[in-house]
Formats: sequence, structure tokens, C-alpha cells
Amino acid sequence: MNARMTRRALLGTTLSALATRATAQGFAGLGTASDGFARPTPGKTFRFPEDHGPHPDYRIEWWYITANLEGRDGTPYGVQWTLFRSALAPSGGDDGWASRQAWMGHAGLTTPDAHFAAERLGRGGTGQAGVSVEPFEAFIDDWSLAGPTLGHVTMRAAGADFAYDLQLDADGPFVFQGDEGYSVKSAAGQASYYYSQPFYRVSGRLMLPGGEVEVTGRAWLDREWSSQPLSEDQSGWDWFSLHFDSGDKMMGFRLRGAEDFTAATWITADGRTTPFPDGAFAAEPLETSDVAGREVPTRWAVRLPGRGVDITVAAINPDAFMDLGFGYWEGPVIVTGSHGGIGYLEMTGYG
Repeated sequence: MNARMTRRALLGTTLSALATRATAQGFAGLGTASDGFARPTPGKTFRFPEDHGPHPDYRIEWWYITANLEGRDGTPYGVQWTLFRSALAPSGGDDGWASRQAWMGHAGLTTPDAHFAAERLGRGGTGQAGVSVEPFEAFIDDWSLAGPTLGHVTMRAAGADFAYDLQLDADGPFVFQGDEGYSVKSAAGQASYYYSQPFYRVSGRLMLPGGEVEVTGRAWLDREWSSQPLSEDQSGWDWFSLHFDSGDKMMGFRLRGAEDFTAATWITADGRTTPFPDGAFAAEPLETSDVAGREVPTRWAVRLPGRGVDITVAAINPDAFMDLGFGYWEGPVIVTGSHGGIGYLEMTGYG
């Protein structure tokens, strides 16, 4: 077996391991036991830039960016760039292909009429993927999110029919979700560490089958790590990150299980946050679409009475399904009602 075939076989092993653990809940066995891995606890003191980097003692982690963009003619677009890290075991070697760290990259680009998606896989210790913080760089193969700091980065990715090259510059602070970054995900107490950068301004270009498009817009980074953020009975989530016309922003999620669990964070235009506990946020499907043979909610009623939010959230393109190693829906949305705006919606566990 030559070196190229060996690498391909090992990548296949990595994909098989990730797919086996990527249940309907999403990525890397989010509802499986955390035995042997570190667990989040309340009261963490975050340290930057160190916490922008990897936390290998935890089972799962991601650097997750979604961007709402607009062409010069007013056409809306959406872009996703994600790097996932999964520890295949709580301990072991980290050299070469024996590394316990598996990496996976997802890239998506959505237009009103089309959706594109691509995936990359890598193993820690090979130089193929990783994250460093001074200067910041997250990469897998030739996909990268890199700059002098995580507040000022260039984001690049490409698939068979698309590519993008975007500059992201933050004009507001990082914000902590939940209780100062300790985000509870179930009544049983599963949790993650979770912070965001929802204040990126974006400019750059998209490469599409019809040609190059110059775009501007806004982007949102979610940074999260844990070892068991979901309980065993939770089958998936519906996750909203919304930019309102007022400059305020909102993150809200519904985790579906025997009893749904919800939470939200209100973010003012100057970066002050107010967390809302289970039951304060509500998201109800209004309309479903047949997406890749699955019935997926693509129009929602979303409410946060504590902030006077009573809105409808609708997909720009209902067909934004990420049909990759594990499948989920991820796409840009339009917000109407008590608050106008734009945002992104992620939904897992719909088959």
C-alpha cells in the first residue's frame, strides 16, 4: 500500500468514526456519556487569546461562522465556515496519524436559487488541520480562517462549484452565552462553554458557477466546547442567530427531547447581554418543506416576550441542506414582525 493509499484509508477510518458518533443529534455523539473527558463547570474564567484555541481534553469543539451577505444588486447570500474538532479517546498519543484528535471542516454557500456544500477531513498531528492563536489561524487543508487576531480574519474555502474569500472585522466585543459562558443544554444539567462574536462586518467575493460576486454583510462566530452537551433523550436542535435592524441581536435555541429545552441571549447593539432560561424563548414551526427527501421546518414563529420579540423567521432558500458526512439544515433567514432583520438558522435531527 503506497503512502497516498494509506492516507486515504486513514481518512476513511476518521470519517467512519465521526459518522458512527454523529447521531441524529448532530456531531460526534453529543448525547453520549462524557466518561474520561473533561466536563464544563460554572464559574470558568475565560482567558483570551488562549481560549480561542483548542481544548483537547474535551470531546468536541467548534469554530463556527455564518454570514449574511448582499451583492451590489441587493441579492441576498449566506455563507458558512466551520471547523470541528473531535477527540476520539480521552487520552492517548497526539503524534501523526496516531493522534486522538479528528478534524472536520464544513463550508456552505447559499443563494436564493442554489445551495452548495463541501467537507474536509483531517487528523491531528499531521499538519493537515489545527488551530493556533498568536497570530490566529484555524485551517484544514487549504481552507482557512486567519488573521492577526480572531477579531480580524480572512475566511477562505472552496468546493467543486463554489468558493469564497472574505474579510471579517469585528466592531463590537466577544459576548458570553448562558451564565457568563456556561451554557446549560438540558434539565439534567448537560452544558458547554460557549461564547460568540456577533459583530463582524464582512466584505469580499463569492465565486459561483455564474461568475464572481462582490458582497458585503455581517457575520457571527460561535465558539463552543464540551464533552456531553446534550442529554440522551434529545434528538436535535433548532438554533437561531439573528441580527435585528435596530442593531440588537439574539441567539435562541430549542433542543428537542421528551420535553423541549430552550434558552436565549439578548445582545444589545453595544454588546451588553441578558440571558434567558428554559421556557422564556419559544420557536414553533409554521411551515415545512421537502428538502432532500426530508420534511424540514423552514418558516417559524419565534417569541421572546421578555424583549417584546414576536417574529416570523423564514428561509431565504428552503433547500439549504448540508448533505455531508452527517446531514443538517443550515441557511440564511429573513426576520419580519415586531423586529425586522436577517440571520441564520441551523437545524439537526430531521433525518
